[in-house]
Amino acid sequence: CACERSRLCSVWLGSETGILKGVSLDRKQAFNFSNTRTLSRDQEVRALCWADPAESELLLGCADGTVRTFSTEKGVFTEARSCGDPQEGCFSGLASLRGSAVITCAECGKLRVWREDGSGPVAELDAGGSVCRMRQSPVDPNRVATGGKENGLKIWDLERPEKPLFTAKNLRDDWLDLRRPHWVRDIGFIPDSDKVVTCTGHHQVHLFDPATPRRRPVLEAEFGEYPLTALALTGGGGAVVVGNTQGDVAVLDLRKGLVRGRLKVSIDARGAFTKRNNKENLQKKQKKKKKILKKSTRGQRTRSSE
Repeated sequence: CACERSRLCSVWLGSETGILKGVSLDRKQAFNFSNTRTLSRDQEVRALCWADPAESELLLGCADGTVRTFSTEKGVFTEARSCGDPQEGCFSGLASLRGSAVITCAECGKLRVWREDGSGPVAELDAGGSVCRMRQSPVDPNRVATGGKENGLKIWDLERPEKPLFTAKNLRDDWLDLRRPHWVRDIGFIPDSDKVVTCTGHHQVHLFDPATPRRRPVLEAEFGEYPLTALALTGGGGAVVVGNTQGDVAVLDLRKGLVRGRLKVSIDARGAFTKRNNKENLQKKQKKKKKILKKSTRGQRTRSSE
C-alpha cells in the first residue's frame, strides 16, 4: 500500500509536472505519490520542506500558490491551502513555523506567515524584488534569510519584521573598478554560528559573518564557470556542497575556500540539496563499515601468516 511504500523512501523529489516522487535508496526504487490523471503545469512543485522535526509530513509549494501537505506515514496528501497569488511569481522559499503555521516567500519578495486556518497572512514583509531563495535558520525558526538577482543577502527576524537584522553590502569593485553584480541563488545557516553562506549565479561562494561589523563576505571562493544553483552544508558546517547548471557537484572548505572534492552527475542542480536525519541509515552505514574492517583485518592476517 501507499503507506508502506512511503515509509521506505529516504529521498523526496518534486517535479515540474506536479508529481511527488519518493526514492528508496535501499531498494533502488522510485514511487509516485500523485494522481497522474489530474496533473497540470499549475501544480509544478517549486519548493519542498519538512513540516515537523519528526519528518512525518512534507510541505509542497506549487506554482499556483497552493501549499499541499503530504503525510509520509500515511502516503497520502492530507491538506491543501492557498498561500499566495500566482501573479506574484512562484515560491522561492517555504518553511514551517509554530506547529502548522507556514512561511512563504514569492519571487516578487513578498514574505508572509500564514496561520493554520488559512484565513490570511498574520505577518508580511517586503524582501525586495527577484528573490531566488528564502531559507529558515535550523536553530531559530523565526530567523530567515533572503537573496536574489541584484538583491543581496538579508537576514530577518519575523518577530520584528520592520527592517532586516543584517543587509549585505555591495561587493568590492573588480580590478578594473567595475561593479560586481549580486545574484544569490541559495543560502545556508552555519551550525553553532552566526555565519551564513551563499552561492551565486556567478559561480561564487560567499561566507558572511553578521556578528562582525563587516557586511561584505569574510570569505570569497569560486567554483567552475557556470551558475551555482544549490548548496547544502556538511554535518560539522566546515564545508559546503554546491551544484551548478552543468551537473557539477563540489565540496568547498569554508575555512580556506578550497575545493576538496567534485563529481559529475547527469542533471543540473536546479532545485536544492538537503540531508535527512535518518538514524536507520546511519546505523546501516556503521554496520557496513564494521563488516569491511573485519574483512580487511582477516585478509591481513592471512597474508601475514603466509
